[in-house]
Amino acid sequence: MNVAARISFAGVLLTFGSFAIAQQDVADGQKAFESQCASCHTVKPGVNGFGPSLAGVVGRPAGHVPGFNYSGGMASSGLIWDDATLDAFLADTSKKVPGTSMPVTIPDAHLRAVIIAYLRSVSTMTPPGAAAAPSEAAAASRPVPTGGPTQDELTRAAASTRDWLYASKDYTGQRFVKLSQINKKNAHDLRPICIIRSDHATPTQTNPLVYKGVMYVTVDTSVAAIDAATCRQRWVYKWDTKGRVLSPANRGVGIKDGILVRGTADGYLIALTMDKGQLLWSRQIASAEQSQYLSMPPLIFDDMVIYGPAGADWGAKNWVGAFKLTTGEPVWKFNLIPDDNEPGADSWKDPKSRAHGGGSLWTPLSLDAEHGVLYLPVGNPAPDFYGEVREGANLYTNSAVALDVRTGKLLWYRQFISNDVHDSDLSQVSPIFSGTVGGKPRKLMAVSGKDGLLYMLDRDTRETLYQLEITTRQNIDAKPTVAGVHRCPGLLGGMEWNGPAYDPLSRTLYVATVDWCGTFTKTADAPEFTPFAHYYGGSVTPDPREKSRGWLQAIDSTTGKVRWKKQWPTPLVAAVTATSGGVLFTGDLDNNFLVLDASNGNTLYKFNTGGSVGGGVVTYELDGKQYVATTSGVVSGFFGGSGTSAIIIFALH
Repeated sequence: MNVAARISFAGVLLTFGSFAIAQQDVADGQKAFESQCASCHTVKPGVNGFGPSLAGVVGRPAGHVPGFNYSGGMASSGLIWDDATLDAFLADTSKKVPGTSMPVTIPDAHLRAVIIAYLRSVSTMTPPGAAAAPSEAAAASRPVPTGGPTQDELTRAAASTRDWLYASKDYTGQRFVKLSQINKKNAHDLRPICIIRSDHATPTQTNPLVYKGVMYVTVDTSVAAIDAATCRQRWVYKWDTKGRVLSPANRGVGIKDGILVRGTADGYLIALTMDKGQLLWSRQIASAEQSQYLSMPPLIFDDMVIYGPAGADWGAKNWVGAFKLTTGEPVWKFNLIPDDNEPGADSWKDPKSRAHGGGSLWTPLSLDAEHGVLYLPVGNPAPDFYGEVREGANLYTNSAVALDVRTGKLLWYRQFISNDVHDSDLSQVSPIFSGTVGGKPRKLMAVSGKDGLLYMLDRDTRETLYQLEITTRQNIDAKPTVAGVHRCPGLLGGMEWNGPAYDPLSRTLYVATVDWCGTFTKTADAPEFTPFAHYYGGSVTPDPREKSRGWLQAIDSTTGKVRWKKQWPTPLVAAVTATSGGVLFTGDLDNNFLVLDASNGNTLYKFNTGGSVGGGVVTYELDGKQYVATTSGVVSGFFGGSGTSAIIIFALH
């Protein structure tokens, strides 16, 4: 026998030996499975026991066997059953998946290995006569969304007392509910009826949605569905972050036709079933590599999810787009920082400056559903404080932009700050409503932002009917210098992520704002863009935190006159909700949930939630009973705050 033959023969022996060992592992694994696992699990496709069938488990997403009702922990785990994950799970199931209903521990590593070998051997087993094509099998296991809300329910959401269907209640963003069971006379009788608290002390700016008695809320990388009357958890889905995160803030979900959609901090748009929280699809639409992240609440209209990234402060070049609700496929896109030869490109004198020009979306949009007009509040340009490197008006930053919602075509825009050098994001283009101003019936829009002004805009003529200060404004036009210049508002002044409420019965706007000044500086030299770093070109040193305040004021929407005004001991960033009961629901950074008299701003009831209140506050009626729900928890790195993320639900005692 020559050397080559001996080597070849040795290879055959090695292969045969490995095969024999593998077969022995499978045999040993089958015995171990029968003694350890078979009392609950089968290996027959489509046949579940007390636990789900394990046929085809290797490579399968956790919690996705048709016909089996998983625990919330397993359904939301986001795991894929590869060898390593199975090994870790079998070693200690409760440690790997907290909340699993399968408390099993197999400390013997060899025993776990042979069980996994056996499971791998049955991964391709199919029942006799049922050899379905892979695509058919995949289709059979894919979750199918069912239910509402329908487009008609979304369009009529402003009139609903049962549901809260968009971040700001409805497409118009009025944050008004025609409910009066809780009113001025009995607000003191409110009591918390349930609390659900997470173990995450992460930014809590989410706006809860409510549909048919179920509340949907984001907490960090998770989405939760809870009973809106008892706080009992229905399901939790946890997104497994796949990329770098620039900012973890998230401001809520969108829902329609049994599908829930949210953006993730690592740039994915994801869709879940509303009934069980199962993943339908995910699509990466942004990334930290592009200086972007996703934080705004989605707006869903017809079969489209409207969404755009944030990240201007990191030097993003942002846009807004529409994606198919059922698949995530792109439908249209509009560049908020124009490309070459697009309208608005010539407002940037140096074309290179547009590559990192900013223009974030991070707050709710508004929509005139009848006429198909979508309104966007576009944020600041970048670098934030060094305007010389981006000379020009810098469209479409700090602009209210109107698009055809079905095509993304630009209808009109109105820029409120040209070449902004104070990070004065335009943050709100709602509420939108109709009213009489100056003796004429008009279609109106309340526009506000971090510059501390509220503008009343005619949506047809784009005329500013009036404007008024909604926080302290001093030295407003002073540009940053190397030495520094003091200005009000500072970085965190004016209107943040929750916009005004509008009571159509009294024609009153209720506006909560931040009063916090700061000293603006610019760098001595022009900044250079650096990936994964703030693209500021300067900085803002805030006044001492103890000097920060808030304002809450009621404004006659027809004249712009202030009906009443209250200063608050903390910045006000929580949502304000108005009702026909003559009360306002809101909260503050002293951990208080608040009920106020809408006629004068006096406090009728307050409750210490155990955490700062800086997110959504909603009210709704179920089975004849009015409820109010508030978010609670840490607000942000800038505003600080305290407490783990929580939802507290109140009703009359």
